[in-house]
Amino acid sequence: MARTTRSGDGRYRVIFGLAAGCVALDQLTKAAVTASLPLYGSVRVVPGLFDVVHVRNRGAAFGFLNRPDIDWQFWLFLLATLLACGLILGMARTARYSRALFVGFGLILGGAVGNLIDRIRLRAVIDFLDFYVGAWHWPAFNVADAAICIGALLAAIALWRRSDAAAGH
Repeated sequence: MARTTRSGDGRYRVIFGLAAGCVALDQLTKAAVTASLPLYGSVRVVPGLFDVVHVRNRGAAFGFLNRPDIDWQFWLFLLATLLACGLILGMARTARYSRALFVGFGLILGGAVGNLIDRIRLRAVIDFLDFYVGAWHWPAFNVADAAICIGALLAAIALWRRSDAAAGH
C-alpha cells in the first residue's frame, strides 16, 4: 500500500536524480551525433531496422508541426514544456509516495528539460534514433523523447493501479 509522504521521503531525490541523469544522457548522445554526423547524415546500424541519423525537428514529438514555414510553434512548445514541468512538480508535491510514479515523473521532467535545452539553443530538437522496416519509418526521436514516453507510461500505470486499489478492485 502507498504511504503518505513528506518532502523528506526521497521523492525529490528520485525525481531530480533521474531527471539530471536523463538530461545528461540526452545531451551527451546529441553532442556525439552532432560531432560525428553532418546534418541529414546517417549511419546504418542494423540493416532494414535501425539507423543513427542527424535531423532537426522544429515541431513536437514524432515530427508533429515540424514545418520550417511557421515560427509560432517554438513559443507554443516552450510554454507547453514549462507548464508540463510545473504540473509534474506540483503533482509530485501532493502525491502519495509511489516509486513508479516518481520514477515516471523524473523521466518526464528529464526528457522535457533535455528537449527544452535544444529548443532554446537551436530552436529545434536534435533527433537521431531512426527505426524502420522496409520503407516504413517511425519518426526519428532521441533519448529525451524515449524518457518522456516511458515516464508517461509508468506514471499512468501507477495512477491507474492507485485508482483501482482505491476502488477496491
